[in-house]
Amino acid sequence: MRVPASSFALALLLATGGTGAASAQAGAAQAPITGAQPFAAKDFDTTQIGTFDNPWAMTAAPNNGFIISEKGGTMKYVVRGERPPTTAIFTVTGIPKVDSAGQGGLMDVVFRSGTDMLYFSYSEAGAGGKGVVLARGRFVQDAKGMRLENVETLFRAPKVEGNGHYSGRIEFAPDGHLFFTVGERQKFDPAQDPKVPLGKVLRLTADGKPAPGNPLAAKGFDPAVWSYGHRNLLGIAFDARGNLWEQEMGPKGGDELNVILPGRNYGYPIVSNGDHYDGKVIPDHPTRPEFEAPKASWNPVISPAGLMIYSGTLFPDWRGNAFIGGLSSKALVRVALNGTEAREAARYDMGARIREVEQGPDGAVYVLEDGPGGRLLRLTPKKG
Repeated sequence: MRVPASSFALALLLATGGTGAASAQAGAAQAPITGAQPFAAKDFDTTQIGTFDNPWAMTAAPNNGFIISEKGGTMKYVVRGERPPTTAIFTVTGIPKVDSAGQGGLMDVVFRSGTDMLYFSYSEAGAGGKGVVLARGRFVQDAKGMRLENVETLFRAPKVEGNGHYSGRIEFAPDGHLFFTVGERQKFDPAQDPKVPLGKVLRLTADGKPAPGNPLAAKGFDPAVWSYGHRNLLGIAFDARGNLWEQEMGPKGGDELNVILPGRNYGYPIVSNGDHYDGKVIPDHPTRPEFEAPKASWNPVISPAGLMIYSGTLFPDWRGNAFIGGLSSKALVRVALNGTEAREAARYDMGARIREVEQGPDGAVYVLEDGPGGRLLRLTPKKG
């Protein structure tokens, strides 16, 4: 579930024309985390809800359920019963054709609050190569089954050759604007190119158009661009103060957790706390202070996937903490946030690659394992 920010956060957003972090950017960044981190004792119980074929993302749905995307292009509707515990899983039809080669596939899924409109992203092939697409459709459930109707394309990124770094994360701001992440597609330089949306965070209207007032449009940038200098952005979420947090995979080292500020350059590929896979050195962030540095970074990497900021009551000690799924680290990473400061608070051994993490309407934490047979797990406070 994408939890809306507070009314205070909305007022702050409207007053600043951006995230609440704009007036709090002086918070000190955490030094990069180096060396293997110990796993914390699990203070939660884990219950399996169902299994899926290469699940990628999820979002809370009606009737105590979830919509789950599968990489190959299938969407599932999950209804979890309570007494006795039962789970029903249905296929949602009406999904466009997806190109799932490499890192491509059916990606993020997010309901627009208060509506039956489901926004989703996927990769497609066509003239010029492949690209990420933002689309929406009306979610319908009736005697005929579960489906999306009136599906329409809202945004298409430029197509390039290759199967990597699509990104495709979706998040609605409290004021109704839509933030969408587009990776640099393993091409490096587009992240700094003002004319293309690759390697950027975009701010759009709910209809997928560039939002009025975007900070770089008057400077010759693609009018949708909100921030730039990013690599592969695989998680984005607002906290209760209105700060927009984003995590992205670094190169060989240097996974990042950032606060996204309007018009700012986050430095990739000019700077990074990691280096290129071919061994070529990339200068670290402190060498170029004009670029926005991450609030936390990891080396060795955690391979971040998914980002959730907890606001429930089931885990009171976790309120306001960020949670990141770890792929290569096979972990659930909990990050304590203090304004715009961040530090890793705990790392839980999940024994499997974690692709996604979300808060459920019941206040539980839900995680999706990566790969064939990936499980949907419900985390609740440890009994006894």
